[in-house]
Amino acid sequence: MNFLSTYARILPRILLDRQMHSFHLNHGFLKNFNSIKLVTFTEPSRLFSFTSINREEAAVEGETRVERRKRRKIEKDPSKDRSVSIPVETSIRYMKSNAYRECYGNDPVWKHYRRNHRGNFPPSKTRKLCVRGTIVSTGNPCPICRDEYLVVDHTNLDLLKQFISPTSGELISYSVTGVCQLQHHRLVRAFNKAKDLGTVSFDVPFRQYDYSEYTETL
Repeated sequence: MNFLSTYARILPRILLDRQMHSFHLNHGFLKNFNSIKLVTFTEPSRLFSFTSINREEAAVEGETRVERRKRRKIEKDPSKDRSVSIPVETSIRYMKSNAYRECYGNDPVWKHYRRNHRGNFPPSKTRKLCVRGTIVSTGNPCPICRDEYLVVDHTNLDLLKQFISPTSGELISYSVTGVCQLQHHRLVRAFNKAKDLGTVSFDVPFRQYDYSEYTETL
């Protein structure tokens, strides 16, 4: 790739030198200087590739390479588009709809999810995030990121309770649910806020006290 980028940089200079040399020999350099056309820079992908994808021009004038790449991903798979944010109220209604029951039934959203990883043992931590910018950047997003109508919030109790252990009352580990680190941090914040507001029941931890500090000594 270093050779391609280096050759792409020096190619306009080589073509320009050839034009100047030919004009100097045939017509004179000063006489034909104004007619010299500078060679514009061409992307290496267009110089050394003949595929239709690399040779096609941008559909929108002034579109950058990153924007063009995002547009192609969305056109290939529209379900990966996350440019439209779903409000929490819509997510709460979705949790009670027939479409949700047909998709997940009575099971938690993470029950049938399986992580893709190399080797026999999964990594200790899940991926950092599944959505980069406004596009799902992975082929196997986590249970929350794969469904755009699942919005983590302290008011969305139907979704939040699925990630709370019925025995301990604490959040289930991401190694069990398979959610990405970003969604797990959102679950932690939503769970703590729900406990502060009293919308989620939890057991008060047992405290050890040294009663000698509260009694008078003789």
